[in-house]
Amino acid sequence: MTQNRTFRALLAAAAGILAVIGAATAPPPLALLLGVGAGAAVMLAIWLLTDAPRRTAMPASSEEEQAAPLPGLTEVLDGFEDPLLYVRDRRVVIANPAARALLGDHVAGVDVRLAIRHPGAAEHLAERPGDSAEHETRTELVGLGDPGDRWEMTATRLADGSRIVRLADRSPAHAAEQMRVDFVANASHELRTPLAILLGFLETLQDEDAAGDPKTRQRFLKVMHDEARRMRSLVDDLMSLSRIEAERYTVPRDPVDLLPLIEDVRLSCAQLLDEKKSELVVENQAGETVVAGDRAQLAQLVNNLVSNAARYGRPGTPIRVRLDDAGAELIRLAVIDQGEGIAPEHLPRLTERFYRVDAGRSRSVGGTGLGLAIVKHVVGRHRGRLDIRSKVGEGTSVRVYLPRAQNVTEVSRN
Repeated sequence: MTQNRTFRALLAAAAGILAVIGAATAPPPLALLLGVGAGAAVMLAIWLLTDAPRRTAMPASSEEEQAAPLPGLTEVLDGFEDPLLYVRDRRVVIANPAARALLGDHVAGVDVRLAIRHPGAAEHLAERPGDSAEHETRTELVGLGDPGDRWEMTATRLADGSRIVRLADRSPAHAAEQMRVDFVANASHELRTPLAILLGFLETLQDEDAAGDPKTRQRFLKVMHDEARRMRSLVDDLMSLSRIEAERYTVPRDPVDLLPLIEDVRLSCAQLLDEKKSELVVENQAGETVVAGDRAQLAQLVNNLVSNAARYGRPGTPIRVRLDDAGAELIRLAVIDQGEGIAPEHLPRLTERFYRVDAGRSRSVGGTGLGLAIVKHVVGRHRGRLDIRSKVGEGTSVRVYLPRAQNVTEVSRN
């Protein structure tokens, strides 16, 4: 097209030159007409030559014009945290940084079905003639990125036929929902067991023969009493967890002295320590032992750690509670036992609700499976840190880092 326009311009220029020559030799009336024609031919040649480059720079077709993304669209998509793709004719035109991080830097320019390599995505990304403008589809993609991850893919068809594909990470929400389901199931199971025992023994005691034997009745009543106490402990722990979670955004600021608090815990655990023939040894290497916190929750934290150490430590071995200086702003409280220890693969899950290394043993020693979960939530509310270390055959050390109280005016001891 450009070559034809140039050729016509040259012809117009040649005609103009010939008209000028003719005008120079022709009579006056004819010379005037030839002069006007020469000027018109020259103007036509100039217009054709100057307009050709401008027209050449324009898009060759309307399809190419439509294929170009909207101005500023790249900047808009880059501002979103979710992975976003702008797709036209099944090809990725724009991929924002989040999409490139998830799918790879190579996705721009490739077929969107190859960019999102997942069986569940292909069907929803295919172009269907029946799709109306602004048609939207949603689907869940399990295993995209890392195994176990869950993404929700939303493909929205725009009025011009292009599509915006959004990937929203649903893994945290799914994990939270699964934790809730597991929690309800575990709590129901933990409550059902003592209730079943209580009902069974009550039915047995209704038998006159069993109820008439004082020793049998006494043994049954002791079992029932122990199971009722265990059930009460479980309900108390569940309520404690609920309260701590409700207050997790409120940082406690009351000054609490840990040494008197540990002595109170010694008294509350005296019966358990006597049963295990264990001694509670307190070592203070921190100097000032006042922390900023909630005294009731800190007492529950220490009580849970000491009770666990007594239950799972070897009978007759001491339980050490050590206070160390962990810097200008922290105190480290460590509870150390000399028990059988815990295998490394169990350590990351010890603070999960109802998680037990040995379920049978935990129930036999009276644990609810919520002790370390409560400890974790108390530490979190106090903006502290929890560290559990253990060696099989040597014992376990649970270390809690708590913030020191600043500008202490009145220490909470009650």
